[in-house]
Amino acid sequence: MRLKLYQIYPLLQPYIKLICTMDCDENVDTHQIRVLPDTCVEVFLNYTETPLAIIGNELHQHSIVTSRMNCSMDVRMRKGAGCIAICFQPGMAYHFFNTSMDLLSNKTIPLTNFWGQTTFHLEEKLSTAKSNYIRVEIVQQYLLELLNKNKVTVPMVNALANINFSAGLTASGLNHNFSISQRQFNRKFLQQVGLSPKAYLNANRFINSLAYLKRYPSLSLTEIAYRNGYYDQAHFIRDCKVYTGYTPSQVARDKSILY
Repeated sequence: MRLKLYQIYPLLQPYIKLICTMDCDENVDTHQIRVLPDTCVEVFLNYTETPLAIIGNELHQHSIVTSRMNCSMDVRMRKGAGCIAICFQPGMAYHFFNTSMDLLSNKTIPLTNFWGQTTFHLEEKLSTAKSNYIRVEIVQQYLLELLNKNKVTVPMVNALANINFSAGLTASGLNHNFSISQRQFNRKFLQQVGLSPKAYLNANRFINSLAYLKRYPSLSLTEIAYRNGYYDQAHFIRDCKVYTGYTPSQVARDKSILY
């Protein structure tokens, strides 16, 4: 598979984590991979006549929106497939779908369910574009249109930033910057992020632990667990099995597991 990253428009950078093109060779069957949770929503816009991918046991012919909030996902791209992948920052996809994000949580859904016939118009434009660079420009222009159209009040930007910079933060501690009740905050968080505050905190702790596992292979599991707010190594190993189906050592060794 050939993967290329592209520069994100400045106005879209607070909302989008990355944009890339993914092209699979015609004569190579792509191996199945397991993609671990990252609390992000992703869009895959198909620009070929080849079915996009097999996710789980379901074949997806056209463009899809998918999220791996706190579950892993088995994916197999079809040979000859090509798409633009858009990965939104945690909690930021809400601005482009104007629907409750918990409806997408840990699911793969046809993009037409949210963007309607515009999805097919985009696919047609992308299929006839002369280069991937032009395809990415077309997609970013459409994302800017959606951003201007779907104005969202009370975004969870501050709450999500607090999670990233405050170790040991509790679900109730997220609400200190908002003049609303805890119940209202929990409802808005679920609506805009896709998980409850507690579930998001747990998933985020595990995702940060995976980053340590990759970045610092010499650290012991106990040290990784403590640095990321786990009570002990056993709790980290348990979470790894829950979120990935594997032990931490298996995750670190297996090249078919992406995180």
